[in-house]
Amino acid sequence: MVKEGGNKALQLMENQLSETQYLVGDAMTIADISLYAYTHVADEGGFDLNRYPEIQSWCRRIQSTDGYVGMA
Repeated sequence: MVKEGGNKALQLMENQLSETQYLVGDAMTIADISLYAYTHVADEGGFDLNRYPEIQSWCRRIQSTDGYVGMA
């Protein structure tokens, strides 16, 4: 059940990111920063991020932002 809800959330994000570069438009906001934290490691929770190409592109955009520091 939890995984079903997670996939619904990922699909909502995927749909939005097919229309805009970031979750609230074409500039990064706190929404992107907040959701990125869990989304970029969703595969560790059993979610197949290969099903969400727009999310993968979004993660790469965030990772290429000046000043980005990844988790150790």
